[in-house]
Amino acid sequence: MKPAAAALILCVLLLVVVQLQLGSGQDGDELDIDEVYIVYFGQHSGEKTHYEIEDTHHSYLFSVKDSEEQARASLLYSYKHTINGFAALLTPNQASTLSELEEVVSVFRSYPRKHTMHTTRSWEFVGLDIEELDHDHLMNKPNATSDNHDLLMRARYGNGAIVGLLDNGVWPESKSFSDQQMGPIPNSWKGICQTGQDFESSHCNKKLIGARYYLKGYEQRYGPLNTTIDYRSPRDKDGHGTHTASTVGGQRVAEASALGGFALGTASGGAPLVHLAIYKVCWAIPHQGKEEGNTCFEEDMLAAIDDAIADGVNVLSISIGTSKPTSYEHDGIAIGALHAIKNDIVVACSAGNEGPTSGTSSNNAPWIITVGASSVDRAFTAPLTLGNGITLEGQTVTPYKMEKKMYPLVYAAQVSSNTVPKNATTDGQCLPGSLEPEKVKGKIVMCMRGQGTRVGKGYEVKRAGGVGFILGNSLANGAELTVDAHVLPATALDSESAIQILKYIYATENPTAYIAPAKTILNHKPAPFMAAFSSRGPNPITPDILKPDITAPGLNILAAWSEVSSPTKLEDDARRVKYNILSGTSMSCPHVAAAAALLKVIHPTWSSASIRSALITSAGLTNNKGMFLTDASGHKPADPFQFGSGHFRPTKAADPGLVYDASYTDYLLFLCSNGLTNIDPSFKCPELSPSSNNLNYPSIAISKISNNETVIINRTVTNMGDGKSVYLAKVRSPAGFSVNVSPSTLFFEGIGEKKTFTVTVRPRQGGRKVDYNTQYSFGWLTWSDGVHIVRSPIAVSSSSSA
Repeated sequence: MKPAAAALILCVLLLVVVQLQLGSGQDGDELDIDEVYIVYFGQHSGEKTHYEIEDTHHSYLFSVKDSEEQARASLLYSYKHTINGFAALLTPNQASTLSELEEVVSVFRSYPRKHTMHTTRSWEFVGLDIEELDHDHLMNKPNATSDNHDLLMRARYGNGAIVGLLDNGVWPESKSFSDQQMGPIPNSWKGICQTGQDFESSHCNKKLIGARYYLKGYEQRYGPLNTTIDYRSPRDKDGHGTHTASTVGGQRVAEASALGGFALGTASGGAPLVHLAIYKVCWAIPHQGKEEGNTCFEEDMLAAIDDAIADGVNVLSISIGTSKPTSYEHDGIAIGALHAIKNDIVVACSAGNEGPTSGTSSNNAPWIITVGASSVDRAFTAPLTLGNGITLEGQTVTPYKMEKKMYPLVYAAQVSSNTVPKNATTDGQCLPGSLEPEKVKGKIVMCMRGQGTRVGKGYEVKRAGGVGFILGNSLANGAELTVDAHVLPATALDSESAIQILKYIYATENPTAYIAPAKTILNHKPAPFMAAFSSRGPNPITPDILKPDITAPGLNILAAWSEVSSPTKLEDDARRVKYNILSGTSMSCPHVAAAAALLKVIHPTWSSASIRSALITSAGLTNNKGMFLTDASGHKPADPFQFGSGHFRPTKAADPGLVYDASYTDYLLFLCSNGLTNIDPSFKCPELSPSSNNLNYPSIAISKISNNETVIINRTVTNMGDGKSVYLAKVRSPAGFSVNVSPSTLFFEGIGEKKTFTVTVRPRQGGRKVDYNTQYSFGWLTWSDGVHIVRSPIAVSSSSSA
């Protein structure tokens, strides 16, 4: 018998033996592998001490482990403050045994999440002019009757509010985190400044009032943290956490810019005097000794939220999401956020960066403000001139310049290496190692967006000897131009321009091009438009809750940066910057969190649901050309599954007129209606739970109405505006449906008064237009007293269109 044949037979026999062992049913627990599971019991009663709680959690583990030593060694976290549960190493059989206990709400395996990666202009763009701080005014109480343009003064620039950020830490030396002019640390603050690698207690101040880090889940997966790729402390080595924190509450920093002059101006957070609490839950992923992205584990995040609630934060900003739809009882962020809401903490989360595919939004729980990403009116133009004399407008924040002359131009697919397999999905992508240096040297190379990172494509062109780089948008990206600090002269162009360049290359014997230096342009039009990457609805978990809720600036946002991270995060990029420009719903989320903090100061008695409602119903629907918001193409109208209720307008949210309030009990009833009857063991679901679309939400979504069905939805509004007022309803019905509101007039005698109305939705006979991606049509319900406009989006689909 030939050696190769013998080896093959041996392999087959070994596989058969393994399969027989796995299927034998013997020694099942020995074959089970310990994984991290979260065991959730609901809310603490408050009757036990922290030591008693941990002992109770140990006793549950001892019931499924062989010894008390094993039980104690397996425990990672005991959630002791508000959240009742623990994270531990369990086999699937042990997890299943615990899940069968009556007092256990849910048991779910931990899985890692990635950053959703998911500001000198964005705040001015949405109507907040961050001027010189009036210190004398800070000592006065906010005046809720002032005009809208005084929002920052009324909110004392956020002074007194505490925003907690779950991210990957902070660079405390940034000028954005100076505590000059900061007020005293609120007496309600109970948190700590946790020290660690290169992070001392002195790094906390009246701005950064707290810092903690959580990595037990991370280290269980990857082993001890490699401190060459991340700090074992709240310090940020990546830059993402510093960026989001300074967007929320960074101090005013004059003459800030990225890469030597881009976006030059005064950098500031939306609430520049808010207090910040940092919860580092995301860490660099080790890969062959190199950093490869960031990850965040459920058990670490849940521990951080549990601490944040006990610490006394008012708002949580969480720029973390997942592309995998997760039911609420198995979602650590959703569970933690529900406990936060019970303590009247506003929770803002990023929607994710999985667009433009529909049904991709994350953080879909109705007690969370879910934020999409849109543009601002600033561009970084770097025109591309072709050899035929045509000039196309591209964008970049690349500081490198070319000698002013024409250079040979090639498409990546023409100069790819012969050793790289050719296929339609990788041709033209400039993936690592794909370009042939002999074919690239001295040329400008055009690469297409798609697979791989944008900055990685530019690095590959430089590696192969290219002198310039063009990044062409795919059709899905349209006119959305995400700028990057590439490692060589570069520009990014929209999909129409990319097609034009390809036609020129293939129709010309010796194509040439020149990339002009980039410059910052303000009042760019149209703006805002939706970013193509922004995840969108319909809600993949509960379609009767419209998600995302709102959109905010998330495209090309300038904010503070870690000074040990390059602007591209590429390992071989030696540049270091104090401020950087990033894009993602990670950047839009802290904008809304800052606005929520301002509203918390102005209206300290408002519930978290009221603040969310005020932001949602006051959002805008037009761009700076006076036209309806568009998608990334700049031409096609966007819809509520992209922008929710519209582009956030914090100055309008401060005086919304009416709000749709909701209590913790309302959310439990919503969960009951969706079959989740034991999220809070102290609450007993009624025999007949209300329909989930009857949650008092500031938007309306109805899925799969049958042809002869009538859906009646109940809503209640609370008067937060003038004491005596009259509101009239105006409806724009979704195509193919009729919508009636009763009563259509609401009379209010005083502030705080509530009025209930019904919305009746029926399919119209005959054909109707629907969005071909979502099979939904959209409309609007607006209440107005002549001063306030309280607008709610409506999304409806019929069973015949599914």
